[in-house]
Amino acid sequence: MSKLPLRLCRRLLLHVLVLAGLCVALAVEQASGQDWPQILGPQRNGIAPPGPELATSWPADGPPRRWQVPAGEGVAGVAVVGRRVVLFHRLDGEEVVDCLEAATGKRLWRRRFPTRYQSTILDDSGPRCVPLVADGRVYLYGADRGLRCLRLEDGQVLWQHELRQWITPVEEGYFGAGSSPILVQGRLLVNLGAASRRAGIVAFDARTGRVLWQQTRHRASYSSPVQATLAGVPQVVFVTRLVTLGLDPATGRVLWQVPFGRRGPTVNAANPVVLPGNRVFLTASYGIGARLLEVGKDSAGVLWQRDDVLSAQFTTPVLVDGALYGIHGREDVGVAELRCVDPVQGKVLWRQAGFGKATLIAAGKLLLAQKTDGTLVLLRADPRRYQPLAQARLAQGRVLALPALAAGHLYLRSPNHLSCYDLRK
Repeated sequence: MSKLPLRLCRRLLLHVLVLAGLCVALAVEQASGQDWPQILGPQRNGIAPPGPELATSWPADGPPRRWQVPAGEGVAGVAVVGRRVVLFHRLDGEEVVDCLEAATGKRLWRRRFPTRYQSTILDDSGPRCVPLVADGRVYLYGADRGLRCLRLEDGQVLWQHELRQWITPVEEGYFGAGSSPILVQGRLLVNLGAASRRAGIVAFDARTGRVLWQQTRHRASYSSPVQATLAGVPQVVFVTRLVTLGLDPATGRVLWQVPFGRRGPTVNAANPVVLPGNRVFLTASYGIGARLLEVGKDSAGVLWQRDDVLSAQFTTPVLVDGALYGIHGREDVGVAELRCVDPVQGKVLWRQAGFGKATLIAAGKLLLAQKTDGTLVLLRADPRRYQPLAQARLAQGRVLALPALAAGHLYLRSPNHLSCYDLRK
């Protein structure tokens, strides 16, 4: 067989390299289906998309840590999209957004923004809202109500608003702004709470930042809205300070609303959980309790309400095979319990006393519980009994930021660091 000409060999090599590049690009696109692009994952319900199988046991010191980088103030969890991780924190009196390489933690770019917010309750004045990443853009909502849109590729600011100026008089709330905006139909909806301007909820054009509509005089909460189709009607469900409502994202028209909340030193912080059968589960602590709603086309009724089933101070419960797993009780009063409940019947299926406050993520039939004391617990989602599989202390200090699970990797933000752990089998 004769030798190939040098020019032909070079062409063949070039084709091989191009094909290899296409394969890498396709692998990246495929991995994007395992993203964690906003608060509590793709659907804002704490359920991770299908991904690599997770290990059900760990070494004594826990799952392997891939990297760790310093992090400033703030309790905002990260967003993970493809090969990028977006960290929103506070450094040297400014709100800072860092875009990191998911594989190594290497910083790709950084942008800084001024802020005047100072917390009077927490020893932390950093941002509370998880970044939202979509369509090559990063949406940020700071503790001081600075709303910003950046380009994911390089951090260029595309538009921004200082919404603090909309609040008259200025109300900081207990922890500053803490309801993560939602993107629906090209509209960025913000639970602003500017009652004096009839701007309890405001919609912005996601591309330009232009105000599209503003509705209600309801004060803001720390719960983040979720998208749903209820009784055949597409809508966004908001838990505000004292009311839960569904509205049309296109016009802001309120479709239904029910009272939920209590005046005084209380917060609504858990996201609403959408259940089959046009039902919505709500939960809060401070004597507010849990409530199951049934939503019609233009109204909602309460099927049951109780304070002894699953009353969560901050944690959004996760739904696995019809059972809800969540935290009952408060971090600052007594010791919270991990519970599994039947949300339709309002019945407690089991409880694990003394578990403490935690954030929950469901990955298939497994649950990850990131406790505020830094301990990560892996358990099986079993409605019959508490079934722990592994646990390890991964962080020191009080862990309040929501973790993220993307492509089998856990991104955990402790008081001073952001760490990436490999949980794959």
